[in-house]
Amino acid sequence: MKTNILALLFISLMIFSCSTAEKEKETNLLYPTTAKVDSVDTYFGTDVPDPYRWLENDNSAQTAQWVNEQNKVTHGYLEHIPFREKIKERLEKLFNYERVSAPTKNGDYEYFYKNDGLQNQSVLYRKKIGGDSIEVFLDPNKFSDDGTISLASRNFTDDGSLFGYMISVGGSDWRKALVMNTETKKIVEDTLHNIKFSGISWKGNEGFYYSSYDKPKEGSALSAKTQIHKLYYHKLGTPQAEDPLIFGGEKQPYRYIGGRVTEDNQYLVISAAKSTSGNVLFIQDITSDNNAIVQIDSDMATEEHVLFTEEDRVVIETNLDAPNKRIVETTIQDPTTETWKNLIPETENVLNTSTGGGYIFARYLKDAKTVIEQYDTKGVFVREVELPAIGTAYGFGSKKEENELYYTFTSFTYPSTIFKYDMKTGASKLYEKPDIDFNPDDYETKQVFYESKDGTKIPMFIVHKKGIELNGKTPTYLYAYGGFNISLRPSFSTSRIVWLENGGIYAQPNIRGGGEYGEEWHKAGTKMQKQNVFDDFIAAGEYLINNNYTSNNYLAIAGGSNGGLLVGATMTQRPDLAKVAFPAVGVMDMLRYHQFTAGAGWAYDYGTADESKEMFEYLKGYSPVHNLKPNVEYPATMVTTADHDDRVVPAHSFKFAATLQENHVGNNPVLIRIETDAGHGAGTPISKTIEQQADLYAFAWYNMGIVPEMTKIEF
Repeated sequence: MKTNILALLFISLMIFSCSTAEKEKETNLLYPTTAKVDSVDTYFGTDVPDPYRWLENDNSAQTAQWVNEQNKVTHGYLEHIPFREKIKERLEKLFNYERVSAPTKNGDYEYFYKNDGLQNQSVLYRKKIGGDSIEVFLDPNKFSDDGTISLASRNFTDDGSLFGYMISVGGSDWRKALVMNTETKKIVEDTLHNIKFSGISWKGNEGFYYSSYDKPKEGSALSAKTQIHKLYYHKLGTPQAEDPLIFGGEKQPYRYIGGRVTEDNQYLVISAAKSTSGNVLFIQDITSDNNAIVQIDSDMATEEHVLFTEEDRVVIETNLDAPNKRIVETTIQDPTTETWKNLIPETENVLNTSTGGGYIFARYLKDAKTVIEQYDTKGVFVREVELPAIGTAYGFGSKKEENELYYTFTSFTYPSTIFKYDMKTGASKLYEKPDIDFNPDDYETKQVFYESKDGTKIPMFIVHKKGIELNGKTPTYLYAYGGFNISLRPSFSTSRIVWLENGGIYAQPNIRGGGEYGEEWHKAGTKMQKQNVFDDFIAAGEYLINNNYTSNNYLAIAGGSNGGLLVGATMTQRPDLAKVAFPAVGVMDMLRYHQFTAGAGWAYDYGTADESKEMFEYLKGYSPVHNLKPNVEYPATMVTTADHDDRVVPAHSFKFAATLQENHVGNNPVLIRIETDAGHGAGTPISKTIEQQADLYAFAWYNMGIVPEMTKIEF
């Protein structure tokens, strides 16, 4: 029997406490002992114990030992799943196809990313415009032997002669910036350090704008609170220490600041925000020295984005008085909100906008599916762009002088495909289609609408093989996010093929908290309404069960980051809903999340425990770490996180896993998988992605008692 073999193996690996040994009579898995400390916080007269507080110290030897011991248990368990290697082999075969990005024109060249298949990082190539010869421009795989150093944001000067780019080490949000001469491919500047939540925006060829926080104290870079953002200007040839502060700092205390030079090189546009929702805009004429920074709007509750400037016109995307967004125009002489005039009015569908070739492209979200409308810069409708199918289209951006642009179209069963679009005629032409070992005709996608607890209609996509029998026994992977105004759209996933081709169902509900139906939909899943998000997700699972797609014993629930919180809250509120749970890089301690890195910026969505007694009690009422109860059988759970995650610090997952192991009873394993030299997700090497996904699918099928169709191995 698998569990008895595992128990004998693990006994030889570590020493356990009596209480842990007693628990293993029920679970047949021996978890490492997690020490408790006498740590208590008091909120509005209520004492809240935090016995695993010591796990917040990600630099301590004790935490490192705990991580090592947990990984030994987890990987020991995974290694005994008989079909795990078969899944990994299939994923490697699926990922081993050439992937190419849409090109961008910079100077005399077109630049694009290409991955031969199993390269850890995609390589940046270029070719002369109108030519055929292709050359490697920058290969991030040479940054490190294991692919854990990745290329982050990048930007060229207008003439294409200089290339500014950032790199991330181990998936961290902290970046280093370098500048390359594109003709010689030589680095021309000293490396800039300690840059975070920033791009590079060039001011001619003289220098660029970037944003960062004060350098963290030694040893605290991955967990220290980041509070006051600063916009700097770096002039080439000068030390970073001499970079002048342009905006922000103690006198202008914003948590997130971004600076961008407009395409006409006339203005610096500054966006400043205190949370992940809402911002205020500023603009500065940079054609001469000492021009004042002018504030455009002052309502931090709304979101604005300058699309372009044209002589004295300023065109802005906004949700001011328009929850689904609209496009307005104003003048540089008086850009304040009182002067704004509608250019493209709000509609019933959510709007996001891009520009190219002297046109505005309005990308609408209609029941989470893309509709593209093209307008001229005066707001006159030109045409609706004909897309190849129902799904998601993105791109639709180019420089003003160009006549063509590239966009990417994708859906659940439509691999990401690049099209070249003629902006004058509206004709789309296939540019690049991937060659994947996958036949989309074998699968179908449907969109259903189900009722949540309060009667709200929620849309959900369901994907599976054609002709599947709805007998309640199909392994089903239910994935959602539900927060921060982020919309989950139809998209293709190479790794998902393995789940689908082995008879599984993939379900993706568009729950409240996201942006699928605008700001009102978002707000309905924030702060004192956050329970709506969990109710929507639970109702999605119940819909799948009640309609015989699956049953409790064959349902896996999954989500990452805010979605990890979603899974954590769901499994504490409804431990009977699913057989398997995958909370990834989740926000699990809702009382202390704002004490780490950029967590304080999430308060618009969550609220904080110290702002009021009512908010404290609400947060404590669903905080996953604080709602795990003794002697409850929880789903088979594999918590996932990474040691370099400085977005949602791994302490959230550490404390949740320790508390879960302490309280859980029954035979379901409750494990934590901690990736090393990785972060919140961006820049993860292909090799690690394949290993992670193989482990997730193997864990799910194994605990459902399912042998995937790819193997005949019995267990």
